[in-house]
Amino acid sequence: MVKAIRVHQTGGPEVLRYEDVDLPAPGPGEAQIRQHAVGLNFIDVYFRTGAYPAPLPFTPGNEGAGEVVALGAGVTGFKIGDRVAYAGSLGGYADTRNIEAKFLVSLPDAISYETGAAMMLKGLTAEYLLFRSYPVKPGDVVLVHAAAGGVGLILCQWARLLGATVIGTVGSEDKARLAREAGAHDVINYNKEDFVARVKEITGGKLCHAVYDSIGKATFPGSLDCLRPFGTFVSFGAASGPIDAFNIGLLAQKGSLYATRPTLFTHLAVEGRLAEMAARLTEVVGSGKVKIAVHSRLPLAQAAEAHRALEARETTGATVLLP
Repeated sequence: MVKAIRVHQTGGPEVLRYEDVDLPAPGPGEAQIRQHAVGLNFIDVYFRTGAYPAPLPFTPGNEGAGEVVALGAGVTGFKIGDRVAYAGSLGGYADTRNIEAKFLVSLPDAISYETGAAMMLKGLTAEYLLFRSYPVKPGDVVLVHAAAGGVGLILCQWARLLGATVIGTVGSEDKARLAREAGAHDVINYNKEDFVARVKEITGGKLCHAVYDSIGKATFPGSLDCLRPFGTFVSFGAASGPIDAFNIGLLAQKGSLYATRPTLFTHLAVEGRLAEMAARLTEVVGSGKVKIAVHSRLPLAQAAEAHRALEARETTGATVLLP
């Protein structure tokens, strides 16, 4: 038996139940991981509420780090005792879990389990945003919404490292401080200022090459108004709700813009891409050039409390759940 969070019906944070669960031996192609830390992400809320359907009952969570304690048939490249991290299939909110070995990456000794659990989904997301969705070049100007969030803080650091001028939006002065410390050149508090007007002012009317938007409904279509002609709108989340009835004609009206809605799991489905993305991520994190901010730690049993804080936008940086 292992301890895990189970969802028997979709709904609010109260549907997250801490239970004893039977865990079978790992099947072919699987590894069994004793987890030292589990990552909290907004995608977990989408699964909990049913916005992203999953067969009931299920254990949420797509990110964690720990050590290999058993291997199924046919698994190569890992051995018992290896330190690993992953962003992969559901089942993360547990003290021990089985996962397809194809989702695992080796965790260098220089990176702690907590950092590993906090960096995989968010860090790999930042990697595909900055290198694949809109490849950032020196001299680019980019806008990062939710700049003090888990992905946002990584984007601010990494985009600046790549030579971009980074503008961030946040909802409070405390979050503005965090975004600046992470490398944002300018920070806009959208609860006090019109972010579109401020972007125009900051850039002298030249606007941005790309906007990275995880907010959704509340920041659209304002995000498009922050883009210069031929700029790229990258939507990768909907914390405020989905963008309704997207009118593709807006892209023409606002300057022959590009728009994309990528997901991490589409990238991970490409053979060999996880290894490539993870190598780039572990290099910048292991070297200290990009720091993963773990601002909150809660016992796994308090997952519901963690979800409430996340949805209320009370969190900054990463939160990890400790089995």
